[in-house]
Amino acid sequence: MLFSRQALLILVLAFNLPTWIWAQKDQAKSPESSPVYPGAVWEIRLPEEVGLSSAKLKELSELVGGRGCVVRHGYMVYAWGDQSQSSDIASAVKPVISTLLLFAVQEGRLKSVDSKVADFEPALKKLNGGKDAKITWRHLASQTSGYGLAERPGKAYSYNDYALALYYDVLTKKVFQDNGTNILKTRLADVLQFQDHYSFEAFGPNDRPGRLAISVRDFARFGLFYLRNGKWQDKQVLKPELIKKAISSPISAKTPLTGGKDAEMLPGQRTLGGSKSITTVGPGYYSFNWWLNRTDRAGRRLYGSAPPDAYIASGHGGRRALWIIPSLDLIVVWNDADVRDHDSSPGDPNTKCNQAARLMRESVM
Repeated sequence: MLFSRQALLILVLAFNLPTWIWAQKDQAKSPESSPVYPGAVWEIRLPEEVGLSSAKLKELSELVGGRGCVVRHGYMVYAWGDQSQSSDIASAVKPVISTLLLFAVQEGRLKSVDSKVADFEPALKKLNGGKDAKITWRHLASQTSGYGLAERPGKAYSYNDYALALYYDVLTKKVFQDNGTNILKTRLADVLQFQDHYSFEAFGPNDRPGRLAISVRDFARFGLFYLRNGKWQDKQVLKPELIKKAISSPISAKTPLTGGKDAEMLPGQRTLGGSKSITTVGPGYYSFNWWLNRTDRAGRRLYGSAPPDAYIASGHGGRRALWIIPSLDLIVVWNDADVRDHDSSPGDPNTKCNQAARLMRESVM
């Protein structure tokens, strides 16, 4: 015999039935026990239906500007701007590149993230007297490779877009032996059912390949893929231990910064967009190109206004971003936003990044 929720509540109250019956019924409907994934299009819910405040999300969208979206419990619950517009996400692409690295490990193309890059780019073996022969994939994903700089691999932090171009080029052309867009298509885009145009040639084939153009609603699918520990629908697409490695391996807060002294690079080495030392922020936070909400040498949390388990893909100082907050089962994405203070957020609660994080947290009712 089956009871409705209303009838079951009456029985619980009238006959003092064990409270676990009611709890079991609620648990069966919880997002944890029955995860929701989008199909060809996102399933939409009102914010209040998933325990969020519409007013707070409106404040968030007005603070951030540009275009963006909010996902909770696997549902699209709030959006602003053109959701189908696909454009460059700048350095927020970097965790996507590292995710392709993890696929290379899973597929046996690489033994581990600690394998030598020189195994696929032999010219590194003789570069700078052999210094660069010891660069590993982990070093490239952690901005500690010392590529183009005097430091030996693993000895100093340098947010280095020349090293990232080396990372992307060797990974795609020599490990996968394919172009980046097709690698993304076959491992993620088709599986996650991206709705809009995407390309690792955001500005065309001859202008900084490796820069990803993607819509905010498709980038949110990538975020949900991580939030679900590499699982999509009924398929474990990427091993959960690889996902865990990506979001729990920050470089030590005691890692020194580069001294900035140049060293030789491979002939014709290009950049993914910036210089060899773009920001000093990173030690304590940086993990496989994700920004973890951990603490630095001075004990400052990256985003003091966000829950400690948050992790972020950030580009152009926060103007393009993907926020994942597991404890809130929340994903927020934006692009072309009026936010450029990622680097100054540690220790400053008034940056726009911290204000946005505070509104995310306060939106949960």
